[in-house]
Amino acid sequence: MDPISNILTMILNAGRVNKESVSVPYSRLSQNVLECLVTRSFIKSVAKKTKDGRPVLEIALDYVGKAPRIHEIERISKPSRRMYLSAKEITPFKNGRGELVLSTSKGIMTGRDAKKNSLGGEILFRIW
Repeated sequence: MDPISNILTMILNAGRVNKESVSVPYSRLSQNVLECLVTRSFIKSVAKKTKDGRPVLEIALDYVGKAPRIHEIERISKPSRRMYLSAKEITPFKNGRGELVLSTSKGIMTGRDAKKNSLGGEILFRIW
């Protein structure tokens, strides 16, 4: 399975059952994606830990009251079909409350940051 889809599904499922945190397998790509979500306040924090001798990322989920901050995640670019956007094509959605996460030549960043830096890239997912 696609590692990004796996992590996003684990976060979404943990939020739906009101878990405080969730552990996901470690990779640098996963860590960069999760740090991007921390900067936009979709999750509280992410920390690298060791569990049973293997590195994992411990994700602290964020809630508004009893509802999870993440309502939905839509995977756009998949291993079977890559999707790309130029900086001009990046537009806000969900009245500015949603966020695009892109893989650019300067690393993983949100759509707002990519547009500000005039960078396009592969659209990983949309989150709101």
